[in-house]
Amino acid sequence: MAEGKAVLISLLINIVIPVIILLRFSGPTYLGPLYGLLLAIAFPIGYGIYDLAAAGNVNLLSIIGIIGVGLTGSIGILHLDPELVAIKEAGVPLTIGLIIIISEKTRFSIVRKLFEKVLAMEKITAALHHQGTRDAFDRRFSHASYFFGASFFLSAALNYMLAKIIVVSPPGTVAFNNELGYMTALSFPVIALPMIAVLGLIFWYLLNGIKEETGLEFEALFR
Repeated sequence: MAEGKAVLISLLINIVIPVIILLRFSGPTYLGPLYGLLLAIAFPIGYGIYDLAAAGNVNLLSIIGIIGVGLTGSIGILHLDPELVAIKEAGVPLTIGLIIIISEKTRFSIVRKLFEKVLAMEKITAALHHQGTRDAFDRRFSHASYFFGASFFLSAALNYMLAKIIVVSPPGTVAFNNELGYMTALSFPVIALPMIAVLGLIFWYLLNGIKEETGLEFEALFR
């Protein structure tokens, strides 16, 4: 229940409120292009900083997300080439994907850390030793990490195409803000939903394999 509420709050602050500000309150009658853009990016940046502080640890992926929003604001404030929006939109998920893949080669695998929070690792480890399938388990986790990282490359391509098509007006204009709003609004159905489907397949691949390699039922895999 609490997690569902957190997701709704995140969607509201990171997507819904900025979109409304960019589309409805960026005109000269209200905030204008500059203050409309500043207020729109203030919500996701503020929420991201709050989330980091509440977590009490450094989350590199969250920091990259905050920087990405800040870069979008900088393009608008400094009146830079709108082409940079598409480059930035592709660059953020591309960077995240590379970090995920590189992390698999270290002791700090991001995918393993994520799953260790929800999986009953002690029970799984004991079952793997009993079955003699620890190596197969490690290979499967590595494959899942690479698939997960590659899914962000798909996101990068979709982000670039969406931004390239929509954001064409000069920064510092009402049209530019409106286009950012449309891009942000469309990012959920065009990018997030396909990503959720891909991540669902990766999740199934990993859990189905762990079930086979441990001999445990699905219910027993979780904390």
